[in-house]
Amino acid sequence: MLKKRAKVPPAKGLLLIGIFKLIKGVALIAVGIGAFKLLHRDVETTVTHWIELLRVDPENHFIHKILTKIFAISPKQLKELSIGTFFYAGLLLTEGVGLLMRRHWAEYFTVITTAVFIPLELYELAHRLTFTRVGVLALNIAIVWYLVRRIRGGK
Repeated sequence: MLKKRAKVPPAKGLLLIGIFKLIKGVALIAVGIGAFKLLHRDVETTVTHWIELLRVDPENHFIHKILTKIFAISPKQLKELSIGTFFYAGLLLTEGVGLLMRRHWAEYFTVITTAVFIPLELYELAHRLTFTRVGVLALNIAIVWYLVRRIRGGK
């Protein structure tokens, strides 16, 4: 005889974290596809075309710094970036789907994969303090803290 499972009220925190992870995963897939498409093209010509199309000022200090970094990327680095991006997107999508399906393993998996990057974020923050980096670090610490509390029974 099968036991009926009691209905568990949805955890809004899990829902929000799951959606957040899915959005990041989909965004990374788009970046990976973009990087992959640039592999067999002249990066400088392609980027210049998009700058003209979007009417971005290439002399803008911020844009100029980005362009300098983009034009310095080798095809090998572009391929590695694309592969790494797809791998990380796969992790994020796995976390997101697992959390939305309310799988207990996904909570553990998300704690581990999110906590692993906190030291790297601290290192980056020590080299250059920005509001964005502080925000990302704070959000990831909050996600780990929330999920650890859930896992330990503090829901």
